[in-house]
Amino acid sequence: MANKTQEVGGIHFPFPFTPYSIQKDFMAELYRVLEAGKIGIFESPTGTGKSLSLICGALSWLRDFEQRKHQEEARLLETGTVPLSDGKEQPLTLSSSCKETPDTPRPAGEPDWVTQFVQKKEERDLVDRLKEEHVRRKKREERLRQIRHNAQLKYAAKRVRQEEEEMERLLCLSREMLAAGAEAEPQEPLVSGEEELVLAEYESDEEKGAARGVDEDEDDPEEEHVTKIYYCSRTHSQLAQFVHEVRRSPFGKDTRLVTLGSRQNLCINDDVKTLGSAQLINDRCMEMQRSKHDPVLAPWTGVIPCASAPSERNRAEEEKPKRRRQEHRAACPFYGYEQLQLLRDQVLVGVKDIEQLVALGKEARACPYYGSRFAIPAAQLVVLPYQMLLHAATRQAAGIRLQGQVVLIDEAHNLIDTITGIHSAEVSGSQLCQAHSQLLQYMERYGKRLKAKNLMYIKQILYLLEKFVTVLGGNIKQNPNTQSLSQTGTELKTINDFLFESQIDNINLFKVRRYCERSKISRKLFGFTERYGAVLTPSREQPRLAGFQHFLQTLQPTVAETPVSPVEEGEARLPRPASPLMHIESFLAALTTANQDGRVILSRQGSLCQSSLKFLLLNPAVHFAQVVKECRALVIAGGTMQPVSDFREQLLACAGVEAERVVEFSCGHVIPPDNILPLVICSGPSSQQLEFTYQKRELPQMMEETGRILCNLCTVVPGGVVCFFPSYEYQRQVYAHWNKSGLLARLAVRKKIFQEPKKANQVEQVLAEYSRCIKCCDQAGGTVTGALLLSVVGGKMSEGINFSDNLGRLVFLGPRCVVMVGMPYPNIRSPELQEKMAYLDQTLPRGPGQPPPGKALVENLCMKAVNQSIGRAIRHQKDFASIVLLDQRYARPPILGKLPAWIRDRVEVKATFGPAFAAMRKFHREKSVPS
Repeated sequence: MANKTQEVGGIHFPFPFTPYSIQKDFMAELYRVLEAGKIGIFESPTGTGKSLSLICGALSWLRDFEQRKHQEEARLLETGTVPLSDGKEQPLTLSSSCKETPDTPRPAGEPDWVTQFVQKKEERDLVDRLKEEHVRRKKREERLRQIRHNAQLKYAAKRVRQEEEEMERLLCLSREMLAAGAEAEPQEPLVSGEEELVLAEYESDEEKGAARGVDEDEDDPEEEHVTKIYYCSRTHSQLAQFVHEVRRSPFGKDTRLVTLGSRQNLCINDDVKTLGSAQLINDRCMEMQRSKHDPVLAPWTGVIPCASAPSERNRAEEEKPKRRRQEHRAACPFYGYEQLQLLRDQVLVGVKDIEQLVALGKEARACPYYGSRFAIPAAQLVVLPYQMLLHAATRQAAGIRLQGQVVLIDEAHNLIDTITGIHSAEVSGSQLCQAHSQLLQYMERYGKRLKAKNLMYIKQILYLLEKFVTVLGGNIKQNPNTQSLSQTGTELKTINDFLFESQIDNINLFKVRRYCERSKISRKLFGFTERYGAVLTPSREQPRLAGFQHFLQTLQPTVAETPVSPVEEGEARLPRPASPLMHIESFLAALTTANQDGRVILSRQGSLCQSSLKFLLLNPAVHFAQVVKECRALVIAGGTMQPVSDFREQLLACAGVEAERVVEFSCGHVIPPDNILPLVICSGPSSQQLEFTYQKRELPQMMEETGRILCNLCTVVPGGVVCFFPSYEYQRQVYAHWNKSGLLARLAVRKKIFQEPKKANQVEQVLAEYSRCIKCCDQAGGTVTGALLLSVVGGKMSEGINFSDNLGRLVFLGPRCVVMVGMPYPNIRSPELQEKMAYLDQTLPRGPGQPPPGKALVENLCMKAVNQSIGRAIRHQKDFASIVLLDQRYARPPILGKLPAWIRDRVEVKATFGPAFAAMRKFHREKSVPS
């Protein structure tokens, strides 16, 4: 693909082809935002090349920034001195770690000679750090150059892997021979003093180094984080598409890009992957690391480590059955220092997506999950999912440092909801009872081995669990599946009120939370319950523990019963669900939120197992503020960002961002204005007024009128039609009514009818059949002219699927039409929404002539959903489509004002159906003629 370098405002933007004018404007504005360290809200409609504009604009800025940095670095290294700032311009920050400069203000009253001495010392220190960073960068560049151009390194690494595999094979054969010999002939007892003649188990230097793990290599200091761009989006498929765009851009060959993902996506250990659950995979991975670092405290013991005296530890070891010393879980063969270092360098050579990263890890026999994380410091572009960037603990665990970096958040139309969802937590009554029972049995079994503080915190957690069940109206000692609650309904409380009512206000939840994090009690508890069948216990404990197993099985009726007898070594175990205490830890952490920023919802649903406690985050800005504070610049981008007031008011202003720092950019579409026909239809063919309120939309006449409208539209729209309904339930009701009244048969004369499935794994199949039908009808002719897809606002079709031209506007060959039935307002009766509205009314100012913030929230949620659905009607420059909004409320100016500008400027409001039908027929007749 040719490189069409564009110059805009004196800035050179490499581009794979001649960009649209709106792409030039996008890149120039993006460059200015990054250079000035501002926060940008960028809207570029689907089909306008937003991804390439982000890539080329941001990487052009990074190219110039690195060039200036290297020039300044070379000058400083040459002169050995640092010029003092005149106070008007801050000196250039050369790396994310070089935060102090010689201009750091000194305490008032210091003598001049002291100030000069300190400044000189800071200058020398800065130059020394620059020299070290310069040497590291040169080494890294040389290392990557060799990997890129010298295949011998790869062959050498492959040879080492083959040697390791052969050694492991021989070792396994030796073990098998020893085991076979032991079975055939018992060992003779050793004569006194003969023990010293027996060889101890051998461990090579390489094995000792591997056992230390990748975190303890003293000769490899922590690598400096270069200035980089963090790009995040919602799904792995969207991230893969972005990586593909980077690869085909002019920056694809030279950009050091790292794609981050979860263990579930990146794990190459078959024994771990088969566990299925993300939580189980995470826990097993951590267990295998612990068994590598600390084989004495193997995960199967389940005992929280404590500072036991040597005599106590020896006594405990002596009490264990001898054969259990060999039962600890094996370390992961893909978690080795040299392997991961090699994989890290290979990751940085060339642009790779998740699938390629996994393939590379398998080839190198190194873990892609950790290998990609080790590559973060040297990477220029890090691609990662929303949750990994927006959740502080996950961010820290992944080694992500935002200080002085650039953050790009794409597909950000639902950013507020995403942050709210990440930091909300819900636990069921069944989980509370199960966690209490498991933890109680754990304490009874290992209580004598635990120190006083461990026992104290465990008892506090047990007390919390008991009070949580009590506040729901249950009894912790009874089976939650058989407990009926006398009081039902939903109750919403402030955090403080909930703590008082639960009688836990006297417990320091911050300390309990910190204890859970540091002691890893939930993982220990999970290991205890998972390995329970393998635990050998004195006979007097068997009845009590057998009862415990039976109780756990009653809480999990779907799990097959496990025998009480010990499980033999090597016997396969069924994967169990994650420890319920892990979910409860998230709820406990949420309760440490400031009282005004969250609420607790008590949902009592007849039985205790169906009831739940849910924490609702009201102020997402409290978690977003840290991202805004640390990063150099932030860009929130999407195809349909309107209305942007939510981002400004709920997210940025509440996070302490000054209005002057926020920049908005919105561009039009690349299609000619007459290639789109947006219509608001206020009444149907029989003059029925179209207002799909909750009270009216289920009336038979409203469903009949909707069917008549679609029948008429399908006669003039060839190819595909997509019709969006407010909910799955309403779509089901309408479909059933049409089937009964005969309207469905009339529709089927012109279009084959498809329905959006609820299950995500069925979406691709439905789309494929829908697409195939459109293509066949276009080629064959006949009365059936295409397909009609009945979809749901907020479903898979509206959120993440790129339809193709004829696919119904949405992408393959020909004309198409998108119909929106009613306005998809959220459920106003929802306690969560009502509390959110009340919170905004109390915290946000109300502008003159503006509705209350709570009411504005409801309208904005509705229109964001509408814009996300209809915004996919156009995909490229030569595309065209009609958009039909069936509800007279769309004609109101405040509602029209929330549509994207490229649609809003072309909207025609039709009070009756006749003129609307005539406009549709004329539009599609003209656009169907080949040019």
